[in-house]
Amino acid sequence: MRFAVLAAGFTLSATLAACTSIRVQETQFIRPDAPGTPVAERLSMAGVSDLHVERPDGATLRGVLFEQPGARTTLLYFGGNTFHLDRHLRELLPVLAACGTNVAVFDYRGYGRSSGQPTVANMQEDALAMFDAVNARLPGRVIVHGQSLGSFMAAHVAAARPVLATVLETTASSAADLVRAQVPWYAWPFVRIEIAPSLRQVDNRAAAAQFQAATLVIAAGQDKMTPPALGRQVYAAIPRADKQLLMLDDAGHNDALRAKGAAAAYCGFVRGR
Repeated sequence: MRFAVLAAGFTLSATLAACTSIRVQETQFIRPDAPGTPVAERLSMAGVSDLHVERPDGATLRGVLFEQPGARTTLLYFGGNTFHLDRHLRELLPVLAACGTNVAVFDYRGYGRSSGQPTVANMQEDALAMFDAVNARLPGRVIVHGQSLGSFMAAHVAAARPVLATVLETTASSAADLVRAQVPWYAWPFVRIEIAPSLRQVDNRAAAAQFQAATLVIAAGQDKMTPPALGRQVYAAIPRADKQLLMLDDAGHNDALRAKGAAAAYCGFVRGR
């Protein structure tokens, strides 16, 4: 008997005998550019300026800031594990900027414009540094938004910094739950999941329990990577009355903001800050 486990953009295969161990490492969640990866055409758009943050280990985090007249807030966006600003932001920016905010986006270390080798620990610290750099420009007016892998970064920031608000899109409760959700029910008696120690400490429910600002959780009914039940667990862990859950029954993992009614609900939340 064979089955494939697909979670947060990674694939595992295992042959089931009496018992099978699935060993999950950081490299199955984090996908930096391989050496020799062609450089994407550099994003060039009106109103977009470059950002950079130097890290203590010598890595440089590079990103962009889109500013628009009259914006009262800045949205700091954390993409999924294959997100590259030069490849994907041209299509995404109009969706985010439609809410009337400035928009800041960085490449993760080891991705696109940014140097360094990513690990869970240094990506979490990088996320805090990205927030601090953007917040220094407009103190107290930064909303963090994370999609998929980025939702873990945004939640980490929201638990540790005074964000104005938080958006978690197609999120999950934990790395372990992501894997378990992809194992077919009939395989459960045969499978033992072994999670790397660095991944075991990544839990959005624990982060959500520390949130001090309004939060919007966006779940997609057709999401096979981060099933909506996991997003509901994160939502339930937020101890605030001003939390919102946006359930998009017809949306998939990567197209939630383009689903019917999503833009209006999303911008309504963002503009209300």
